[in-house]
Parts: sequence; structure tokens; C-alpha cells
Amino acid sequence: MSSKKLMRWGIIGCGNVTEVKSGPAYKNTLGFELVAVMRRDEEKAKDYSKRHNIKKYYTNADDLINDTEVDAVYIATPPDTHKFYALKVAESGKICCIEKPMTPNYAESLEVYNAFKEKQLPLFVAYYRRSLPRFLKIKEWLDNNYIGELRHINWHFSKPASDLDKSDTYNWRTDANIAPAGYFDDLASHGLDLFNFLLGDIKEVHGISLNQQNNYTAKDAIAACWLHENNITGSGSWNFDCHDSLDKVTIYGSNGHIEFSIFHENSIVLESKQKAESLFIENPKNIQIHHVEGMRDMLINENFIHPSTGKSALHANWVMDKILGIL
Repeated sequence: MSSKKLMRWGIIGCGNVTEVKSGPAYKNTLGFELVAVMRRDEEKAKDYSKRHNIKKYYTNADDLINDTEVDAVYIATPPDTHKFYALKVAESGKICCIEKPMTPNYAESLEVYNAFKEKQLPLFVAYYRRSLPRFLKIKEWLDNNYIGELRHINWHFSKPASDLDKSDTYNWRTDANIAPAGYFDDLASHGLDLFNFLLGDIKEVHGISLNQQNNYTAKDAIAACWLHENNITGSGSWNFDCHDSLDKVTIYGSNGHIEFSIFHENSIVLESKQKAESLFIENPKNIQIHHVEGMRDMLINENFIHPSTGKSALHANWVMDKILGIL
């Protein structure tokens, strides 16, 4: 560790995603300290701070952002409020990490990206799969050319509609005003951002999207094809009311292929002329821990270049908007 002071973090929106996935990662990372949380519901904010042993809680985001004991802010609210809070954090001159996607669309993400760029402030986005060991092993296989020259990547993701999806109960994830493409916005962004990381940025993309099943207002059936900057072709399909729950990615090369899932925790499989391997690499309990430790290593230890920044997340938004016909 360097001799620099600890970096003190505050969380805006201490909901479910922060209970296990992310909150404990900020609390337990050496060099970081989680000092404050904010939630509009005072009882829930108080309960969270007590259970996680955090000394301060707020019901107003401005109070947390302007707290002189908070050096950096993690925004973990639904996507429709990311821009609102992020611009406040930028104005305060503080470091920020935003839950993915950075915002619901490219135009808003560009505003956020430019706000931090103009002030030369570090901006991260929680595309933590770029830091998970199972995906880094896949990148290692690719970098070692085990499947030869890369040709194509395909991802199929589908799942049955849940009882919640088929009911009239409100769910922000399927509200077209918050997430225009529903679960695609919430889930597909993880995979498409990872593909940019593994194969190089997508430079051209086309898509079809619609509300096929009419279970809710957001879109629920999407298909796309794309081209990476190094001429690797790609295709994907996502459907959120299918009989089968499938999550399968295949990367094809001149000498073999690699198979894996984005969300299902199954083995990653390499089949090639050079090597055959099947590995089960378990995700950590606090799944964002490597992502958070990477921020520490970049900001405090200054010995690491973090893979998930505002710039990379902005490109993920561009890809998503191209698929949805927004751009």
C-alpha cells in the first residue's frame, strides 16, 4: 500500500444489489472505507447502516455527495436516476462508480462521461465481469491463440417469463419509461460489454427489437448482428418469455471454439487442435470484489489500469442503442 490516506466511499441507493454483490466489497477492500449510505426510506437506510456497521446514513443524496468525509461515490440506484446523481457527483469534484448500464441510453451517458472528463475525474462503471477470474481465463485462452484466428461470436439468452412478469405488479426493470428494452437493458449490457473487452470494440451493429409477448411495456424480444473492429463477426438473440432458460456463448476460431455462459455459473470449455479443457471457476460471494479492488489498485496503489471505465461503458451504451434502433 502507498502512504496515501484511505479512500472513503458513500453509496447512493443501498438496495438489494448492494447487500452482497457490491456493498461488502467496498467495505472489505483494503484501502477503501465505506462511511455513508443514502436511501430515501429512512428506516431502510438506518437498517442498512446498522446491519453493515456503517457510521452514517442519509435520506438526501446531496447530503451524502457534499459530505466532506466522503471522497468517492458509488451510485447504485435504478438506471433512470444515474445521470441525475452522477452530474451532481461530478460537480462536487469527487470520484464515481456507477452501476451498469451507465444510463438508459447513449446520449445521457455521453453527458455523464463528458462531465467527468472535463474535470479530469476518474469514472468507473460496474461492468465487473471484466474483472472476474472465469472471464479472464477466457481472455487468456484467446490471447494464447488456442482457437486460432477468431471468426465469430454468438450469444443466445432466453428465459421463461416469471409470475411477476405476467402480473400487474410494478417492476422498474420492465417499465419502458425506465428500461425501454426491459431485461435486455439490465442483462444484455453485461455480455455486450464483455465482448468488447474480449474481442475488441464493436464497430458496426444492427438489430431488431419488439414487444413480442405484451407482458409489460418494455421490449422483450431482441436480435442483433455486429462486427468487431478486427473483423470478427457477431450475432445474438435475447427473449424473455421462452420455455427454456438458456445462456450460451460460443466463440469460433480457425482451430477450435470456446463455450461459456454470461450469467449461469457453469464450466468454461475450450476445444481446439492444441488444447481441450473444461474449467469450473466459481464466482466470489461478493461478486464485485475484483472490480472494487481494481479501482483501489488504480486510485491508491497506482499500479493498475482498470478495465471498466466511463469510456468503455459509454461504448456499451452505443452498442445497445444501435441494436434498439435509438441511434
